[in-house]
Amino acid sequence: QVQLVESGGGLVQAGGSLRLSCVLSGRTFSTYTMAWHRQAPGKEREFVSAISWSGDTTYVDSVKGRFTISRDNAKNTVYLQMNSLKPEDTAVYYCAARNFVPITTTQYTYWGQGTQVTVSS
Repeated sequence: QVQLVESGGGLVQAGGSLRLSCVLSGRTFSTYTMAWHRQAPGKEREFVSAISWSGDTTYVDSVKGRFTISRDNAKNTVYLQMNSLKPEDTAVYYCAARNFVPITTTQYTYWGQGTQVTVSS
């Protein structure tokens, strides 16, 4: 059974930075496409960024140039470095995973429990 555990959320002032981490256990991490999604209060969950098993990356337009996704296959971990944070980035951030799919996938098989990111103005 695949398990995803996120960490790294917290409270930060606008303009600050946070790095989220997500550890996958139970399967071979290197073949999984990994993604970050977020859900703000009263809003639908939205895609933020993804990284394929081959290292290709993609981002939603609102975070391009500010967020960077990366992975460390030796540590079974995907990261989301978030810089120049804005109050509108406030949300619960979820890690997601799906095996052997291209980065264009919109359906993920496994989800973490989420980590809260709050950006104060």
